Amino acid sequence: MDYKRITSIEDPNFKKLHDLMGEIFPPEEVLEYDLWKEPLEDPGIRVFIAVDGEQVVGATEYRYYPDWNIAMTDFTIIGKPGLSLGRFLAQNRLKDLQKLAAENGKELFGMFAEIYDPYRVGHHEFGGVMVMDPYVRREVLSHLGYKRLDLNYVHPSWENNGEAVKGLDFCFMPMNDEVDALPASLVVDFLTTYYSILSNKPQEWLDMIQRLKEKETVTLLPL
Repeated sequence: MDYKRITSIEDPNFKKLHDLMGEIFPPEEVLEYDLWKEPLEDPGIRVFIAVDGEQVVGATEYRYYPDWNIAMTDFTIIGKPGLSLGRFLAQNRLKDLQKLAAENGKELFGMFAEIYDPYRVGHHEFGGVMVMDPYVRREVLSHLGYKRLDLNYVHPSWENNGEAVKGLDFCFMPMNDEVDALPASLVVDFLTTYYSILSNKPQEWLDMIQRLKEKETVTLLPL
């Protein structure tokens, strides 16, 4: 199994990756093919695939933000069971992030992620791939150390149609298990930066950001 980075939509493996995303994720969660050009060329956005022979069987996209010393997991895809892909991707991702943090003269503080809550929204097909089932993924991420932020979370649709996507929790995995809250300003700064590419923000998202601006901290709760 190889862990390979993709930096161009011209990479033959990107077509395989985009097809895999389309098979697994709902349409509103997948950025259009051509819109990937700039993100892939951005040195701060890291898209890696798990390659087994000629097949792209898994992938993860994440980012490291040196100013905040935090990361964000955009997605993790497991396309086939029985290959230990979850561990393979998580371990290689963490090694890469720890290296980036070390180059920044720090130890990684933690990593954000959006996580589906199947207890609130029960119908997510995810291409019929059982290892991508939201119940399974939620428990795996809980075991990894993710905690959910205490807020009613929505995010703007990646289709940039002004709709709010619900049924997810915004979570954070601190490298130090003793961390039980985050500065609200960090959450605001991160979310406004992360979604700056989308021009059409739903009012519910704007309201959520405003509520966060009125807080000092956001508690981290068990996932």
